[in-house]
Amino acid sequence: MSEQRHEGLVRDADSRQRATFLELFLDLVFVFALTRISARVISDFTDGGRGVVAGLGQALLLFLALWAVWSLTVWSTSWLDPEAPIVQIVIVMTAVGAMTMAVAVPDGFGARAPLFAITYVSLQIGRVVYFHVAGHGRPDPRQTLRVLVWFGLSAPLWVIGGLADDGAIRGPLWIIAVLIDYTGLYLGWPTPRIGAQRIGGRAIAAGHLAERYQQFLLIAIGEAIFVIGLAFSGSDFRADQTAGFVLALATTVLLWRIYFHLAGKVLDTAVSRSRHADRLATEMAFAHLVMIAGIVLTGVGFELLITEPLGHLPAAWLIAILGGPVVFLAGRSALEYQVFARVSRSRLAGLLALGLLVPATMRLDPLTAGAAAAVVLLAVAVADSRRSRRRGPEKPTPPY
Repeated sequence: MSEQRHEGLVRDADSRQRATFLELFLDLVFVFALTRISARVISDFTDGGRGVVAGLGQALLLFLALWAVWSLTVWSTSWLDPEAPIVQIVIVMTAVGAMTMAVAVPDGFGARAPLFAITYVSLQIGRVVYFHVAGHGRPDPRQTLRVLVWFGLSAPLWVIGGLADDGAIRGPLWIIAVLIDYTGLYLGWPTPRIGAQRIGGRAIAAGHLAERYQQFLLIAIGEAIFVIGLAFSGSDFRADQTAGFVLALATTVLLWRIYFHLAGKVLDTAVSRSRHADRLATEMAFAHLVMIAGIVLTGVGFELLITEPLGHLPAAWLIAILGGPVVFLAGRSALEYQVFARVSRSRLAGLLALGLLVPATMRLDPLTAGAAAAVVLLAVAVADSRRSRRRGPEKPTPPY
C-alpha cells in the first residue's frame, strides 16, 4: 500500500462526515449488550441470588469493559477515516468481539467469565496489532507501543481473573484491570521515552465524535424504552401497572430533554473551540459513561415500578428508582461544565432533592417513589427552559 494511501488513513478534522452505516451496525451490537447488562441487574433486584450490591458491582465491571471497547473505537474513527478498508475491518472485528462479550454477560462472573475476559483481551490487543501490521505502522507507530504496554499490564489480570476457580479473587483482579485500562485511556497511554498520545484538536473530527456520543446515549434511552415495553407487555395491564408504564415513558422523555437541552446539542462546537480538544473529548466520554450508566439503572427502576407498582418497596430498589436519576444528573452536570464551564443551580438542586427523597420514600410504594423522582426531573427540565428563554441562545465556552 502506498505512503499516500497510509497518510489518507487520517481524516480531515473539518470533515462533516456522519457516522457510517458500518459504525451504526456496530451500535446495534451494543444495543444488545445493554439489554444483557440491564437484564442481569434486574435479576439481582428481583431474584436476590448474588445480592444487589455485589450484583451491581459485577454488572458495572462488565459494562465498563464493554464501554472501553466502544469508546476506543469511537475515538479511533474520529481521528482515522472510517471508510478506509483497514479501519472497516477493525470495526467488524470489534462488532464480533463485542457480541461475544455481550452473550457472556449474564454469567460473566461465573461459567462464562473466561469467555468474556479472553475475548476482551484478544479484541483490545488484536485490533491494535492488526492495524499496526496492516497499516505498516502508519499513521503513528508509537501509538501501537503505547497501547500494548498498557494492555500488557491489564491483560494478565483479566485472563487470570477469568480463569480462576475461586470467584472471590475475580472481582479484585478485574477492578485493578479496569482501573489500569481507564487510566491509560484518560491519560493517553503515557509510556517511558515516547510519552503520551497527543492527537491535538486539529486532528479530531469534532462533529463525528459528538454525534457518536449522542447516538450511544440515544441507544441507552432506547434500551430503557425496551425495558418499559417488555415489562408492561408481560404485566396484567392493571390500572396501577398502566400508571407505572405511563410514568416510565414520561421519565424517559425527561431524560432525553435534559440531555439534549443546550449542552447535548452543541458538543461538536465545544470540542472545536477547546484549546485542548483531545482532553475535552476524553472527559466527555467519561461524562457520557456516567449518564448512560444512570439511564440503564433508571430503566431497571422502570421494570420494578411497572411489575410491582403498589407492592412493598425494598430499600435496595431505591438504588435504581432514585439512584439512576442521581447518576444521570451527575453525569449531565459534568457535561454541562465541559461545554459551558459552569453547572446550573437547577441540576445541583435536583441532585439534592433526589438525595432528600431517599428517607422520605422509604415507606412508600415503588410507583410513588418513581413519581417523586419524575417530579424532580420535571423541575430540572422546566428550570432549563425558563433559563433559556431569559438568556437566549448560549454559545459553548469550554473551560480549557
